[in-house]
Amino acid sequence: MQRGRRRRRAAGWAGLLAASVSMTALAAGCGTSTGSSIPQYVVLARAIPGLGEIITDGKGYTLYMYAPDHQGPSQCTGFCAQQWPPLVLPRGVARPRAGSGVRTALLGTVRRANGELQETYDGWPLYLWIGDSRPGEATGQADDMGLWYVLSVTGAVDKGTPR
Repeated sequence: MQRGRRRRRAAGWAGLLAASVSMTALAAGCGTSTGSSIPQYVVLARAIPGLGEIITDGKGYTLYMYAPDHQGPSQCTGFCAQQWPPLVLPRGVARPRAGSGVRTALLGTVRRANGELQETYDGWPLYLWIGDSRPGEATGQADDMGLWYVLSVTGAVDKGTPR
C-alpha cells in the first residue's frame, strides 16, 4: 500500500513538473509579458495622448527619429546606439512589415556600419529608447536638447508633448 502511494505521488509530481516546464516554454516563446505574437520589427500605429497617431514597434514601444540623421544614414552609433537601440531587421528578413494604420510605402531600410538593416519611416532611421519601460510610453520625446522625436503615421516629425 505504501509503495503504491509513493508511485502515485511521484507520478503526480512528475506530471506537475512537466506541466510547469510546458507553461514556462510557452511563456518564453511569447517574447513579451503582453503575450503579443507580433514580431518586434513590425511597425504599428498607436494613439498616444498629446502626440496623436504615432508609430511603434510590434510590441507597442514608441519609435523615434534622430534629427542629425537628416533622413539618411544613421548617425547614432556606439554609446548613442546603446541608449537608443536601432530597430533592425532580424537575419533572414529582407523588408520591414507594416501593421494596421502604417503606410507601407513609407517603410524602408538603411544599412548600418555593422551591416545590419535598420528600418526607416519616410527616410528616417528608427530607434527605441531605453527609458521607455512599457508599451505606449514616449519618455524620449524631444530628449537630448530636442534631437529625438516620434513620427506620426504620415511620416511627419511630431513635436507634441505626451500626456
